[in-house]
Amino acid sequence: MAASFEASAGRRRTARRRGKSAWLGRFPRIVLLLALLHAYIGWRIVPDLGVGAGAAALMTAWLIVSCVAMPLGFMARRLPRDATGDRLAWTGLLAAGSFSSLFVLTVLRDVLLAVADVVTHFAPGTLAWHELVQQSAIAVPLSTIALTLVGFVNARRRARVRRVDVPIADLPASLHGFTIAQISDVHVGPTIKGDFLAAVVDDVNALQPDAIAITGDLVDGSVSELGAHTAVLAQLRARHGTFFVTGNHEYYSGAHAWIEELRRLGVRVLLNEHVTFEHSGARVVIAGVTDYSAEHFDPRHRSDPARAIAGAPPDAGVRVLLAHQPRSAFAAANEAYDLQLSGHTHGGQFLPWTFFVRLQQPFTAGLHKLRDLWVYTSRGTGYWGPPKRLGAPSEITCIRLVPA
Repeated sequence: MAASFEASAGRRRTARRRGKSAWLGRFPRIVLLLALLHAYIGWRIVPDLGVGAGAAALMTAWLIVSCVAMPLGFMARRLPRDATGDRLAWTGLLAAGSFSSLFVLTVLRDVLLAVADVVTHFAPGTLAWHELVQQSAIAVPLSTIALTLVGFVNARRRARVRRVDVPIADLPASLHGFTIAQISDVHVGPTIKGDFLAAVVDDVNALQPDAIAITGDLVDGSVSELGAHTAVLAQLRARHGTFFVTGNHEYYSGAHAWIEELRRLGVRVLLNEHVTFEHSGARVVIAGVTDYSAEHFDPRHRSDPARAIAGAPPDAGVRVLLAHQPRSAFAAANEAYDLQLSGHTHGGQFLPWTFFVRLQQPFTAGLHKLRDLWVYTSRGTGYWGPPKRLGAPSEITCIRLVPA
């Protein structure tokens, strides 16, 4: 057993070294791509501002700073988590968030101008072309600033409690109103620290839930870097305890060490397994699977909803599955689960990523039905990457079971 564990640990170390080498090999291409994209924005926006040399100089300086800050921010995530590394990460991630809106708005402006050009070709004089060009060029950076500020406030504010009733067929009367407080995708790391998580813990405890579910992507960093910030999880209180399943970011951050750390904090980690407990005379099964992609990091952690519920009592009043990614539902729907709680998507977090999430996951946010299985997908309690949320508010979810 010890030899097997050492061999597995050696494979993980080798994979991390290869991953780091591969990332370093791609880094120059990433920098080049960012430079070209920033140059495109400058080419399309700066000459058309038409409000004096000062505006053009400010826009050019913004693009240069953004182009430099973003790669530095990416590099900072691979440096020790000290004050300097965090400041670099903050700078790079803020730049990435504003650049995303700046690039999208520039593309949309070009589409608008192309349509307007067609209109003016067939109907000369219909549009004031020069005013449209200048005003749209000014609107792009101003809109970017507004969206970045609003997105920042949305991301950093205290997550609101979202209450969701889930109708369960044949739910025993003693389980009517059974509550599960769900948090997901907190991403404690370079920009989210212990004070942010402490506020989440306070709000969860205020709900006085029967159980607490943490559905993965809790951290972005190692135990040695972030253990002091996650220690507050030991203060979570629920009648039947707190349960955790791994997300993909746990595997980027040293999943095995985090599993042991969470157990030390009194959190029950579910690795393709379940627990059964009684609530007012009725049996409740809470199962959990490892992340959908876990086997790529550790073959022993292959996600398996069938294994997670194997041996569960057939007379259970409700069977709940915790699975980080919503797409685990396709396998879970073949088993005897009533409800799956997931995260991972962040609800898209902000445009344009809202559209891309739908290409990978069956559900982006909210409550959905897959055959006989209810699936609730949280928009996440924190955020990943840029501190920015637009149209996808963060949440602490209070799931309440009700009779169908």
